[in-house]
Amino acid sequence: MQAHIVHVHPEPASFNAALTQRAITTLEATGAAVTVSDLYASRFDPVEAAEHYRNRSNQATFSALAEQRHAWQTDTVPVDVALEIEALSKANLLVIQFPLWWHGPPAMLKGWFDRVFMNGGLYTSRKRYDAGHFRGRRAILSITTGAPEAAFGPGARGGDPETMLWPLHYSLHYMGFTVLAPFWTFGVQGHGYVYEQEDGLSTRLTTQLDRWQHRLETIGRAPTLAFPAWEDWDQHGQPIASARVQAPFAAQS
Repeated sequence: MQAHIVHVHPEPASFNAALTQRAITTLEATGAAVTVSDLYASRFDPVEAAEHYRNRSNQATFSALAEQRHAWQTDTVPVDVALEIEALSKANLLVIQFPLWWHGPPAMLKGWFDRVFMNGGLYTSRKRYDAGHFRGRRAILSITTGAPEAAFGPGARGGDPETMLWPLHYSLHYMGFTVLAPFWTFGVQGHGYVYEQEDGLSTRLTTQLDRWQHRLETIGRAPTLAFPAWEDWDQHGQPIASARVQAPFAAQS
């Protein structure tokens, strides 16, 4: 197995870093080859902009979709993006490690999606969803939160975890990945927000690292998330009555 980890946290001593390091050692122990993109350490630029494209198709106005397609067709993909795509192309397991900030991923990760999943290359009008570029490959999100698990859920103060992850999960499905159930680490407290004593926190986080290790050791049996396929929509993109699966935000209220 070839695994690629996208690590998205600015602090090398963070618990996110500990989770990433445990993922590396665990996957390598199973015989997998592992590569890592540390987006903050590498100073990956998450802002899609005209200056990334040295051979513009249109100098007058900037269209990200048009320039991505043109760069792919003319072999002028931005160097930092090309490195990410090369790593993804070799991997059959993608692990994305990040903290939940403002009820979603850090802007760095959203920008990685914006720039790396290139129009005209990694997806086209015909190459999406269950016919996507990464069909047959798996992806898993590992997420940390500051608030404790009890604060999360439908209608809860912290919000519904499934809803907050839906855009990322659905985007991975859009790209063809088989999306595995996420791994949550709740209650990584600090900076004035205290929910439990330090000794209890340390013990719990150590246990959580072991749980993450077990999840990765048994990744072949990990549950997957269900998404609609092309045949589940009509010609307008609406779910048909006999659809096997309906996406949460497309379901009837």
